[in-house]
Amino acid sequence: MLPIARGIYGGLVNITRNSRGALHTASGFRCKAETSTSTEERDAESTEVDGDDSSSSSAPDAKDRSKIIPVETSMRYLKSAAYKQTYGEDFVWTQYRRNHKGMYAPRKTRKTCIRQNRITTGNPCPICRDEYLVLDYRNTELLEQFISPHNGDVLSYSKTGLCQKSHLRLRVAVQQARDSGYLTYDVPFREYDYSEYYGQQQKQKQKA
Repeated sequence: MLPIARGIYGGLVNITRNSRGALHTASGFRCKAETSTSTEERDAESTEVDGDDSSSSSAPDAKDRSKIIPVETSMRYLKSAAYKQTYGEDFVWTQYRRNHKGMYAPRKTRKTCIRQNRITTGNPCPICRDEYLVLDYRNTELLEQFISPHNGDVLSYSKTGLCQKSHLRLRVAVQQARDSGYLTYDVPFREYDYSEYYGQQQKQKQKA
């Protein structure tokens, strides 16, 4: 009986060992398959992220001002449907509001909105925020929006909200346009009493 029992026990032990080895082998293959699948998914995700980065990098930067816009393009823009949709019938500075602390705005606006060809503020002035608004002496339709219809003077930056640099460029462009004849302006009429001058002439003739 003992040899038979030992033979049965040895067979059971061998079967158990083989089954465990098969289980370990199957689990190893399964782990390898899962690892390869997760690696492929990670590679696909990284590829998608790279694609998104490339697409985002190819999108134009709204704060970049290194591109030079010709004045002819700006003049066509003022007559386009995009300009009408953006500003309507108002001036470019009518709907603009300055950001400031407290109840009262500072007397002067900021020095400039653009530094090193980039907008460095969250609320740029009406000229700096739209790159197609070019201040030039030939762009009279834009310049006339900043000229008072009552006295012909350039409107103050406290009313238009322009930064100091854009306001200076505006004044230079308006003066150049007037000197070149693109903008008309009225010379103030002065009344003189010519009787005093002619009276002095007659006295000088009588003495002579």
